[in-house]
Amino acid sequence: MTSKPLRAAVPAPSPRTPRRSWRSPGRILMGLFVALACFLSVVPFYLMFVWATLPSDQIFAVPPHLWFGSAIAENFGKMMDATDGFALRQFWNSLYIALLATATTLFFCSLAGFAFAMYDFRGKRAMFTFILLTMLIPPLVMDIPSFLVMNNVLQWIGTPRTLWVPGMANAFGIFLMRQYIMAALPRTLIEAARLDGATEFGIFTRVVLPLIRPILATLGVVTFVGSWNNFKGALIMKLSEDPTMTLPLSLRRITGGATNVNADWGATLMMVVLTVIPLLVIFLFASRQVISGLTSGAVKD
Repeated sequence: MTSKPLRAAVPAPSPRTPRRSWRSPGRILMGLFVALACFLSVVPFYLMFVWATLPSDQIFAVPPHLWFGSAIAENFGKMMDATDGFALRQFWNSLYIALLATATTLFFCSLAGFAFAMYDFRGKRAMFTFILLTMLIPPLVMDIPSFLVMNNVLQWIGTPRTLWVPGMANAFGIFLMRQYIMAALPRTLIEAARLDGATEFGIFTRVVLPLIRPILATLGVVTFVGSWNNFKGALIMKLSEDPTMTLPLSLRRITGGATNVNADWGATLMMVVLTVIPLLVIFLFASRQVISGLTSGAVKD
């Protein structure tokens, strides 16, 4: 009696999940909501650029002007007159401080984050805990001590370095870098680089930095925007002279206060445009890396 060969059991095909059509009511509503949100976000910027090209007596016209005017040169001249010709110098002061603050913060915070993530040394946990505890101190509490140190000890009051030197290795940047490096870089990669003869600093510059570009872009944008908009710090550190003044202080001087109804709004909006352009440019160039850095680890493969 011959035995019949056994047949391998063929699994039944799993039912395919139906694909949701883009025409479904939920997706249509979500698309409309996103489009409305984008429109409401873009309109203020568009009106700002439009009104900066209009004469002052037409800015608050009813109905409002929705297309560009021909008073851009006039408003630019009024802006230069209102700042005694130092508007471009003040733009450079803000850009210089923001770039130095961003570059030094990225370097020192990434270096410290790499050390806390990949090295084991005595007191590592206590040092990192102390760094995290400093994040609980309200920034307002540190204004007077910072002023006293800059004025009495370092004698830097009135100089741009008072705005970018203290934040070179801030707690938030170190914590952000450490968490990202621990999640994105395996220790075996560092060990392999050591076996290939790379130095520790060479590992940091050639292996680590290229792999953490998304979080570098994220921290860079946050630092640049914070430094660029730093009104309180510039005011406390007495950067109020025309050669050292930054754009936030200059804009406050042009407007003359929130209750000043006689302000030259053409010159004011031209200064606002000058202030906003670098922020738009840096975000457009770094937006992809920023989104990648913020969403890294949010989706599992």
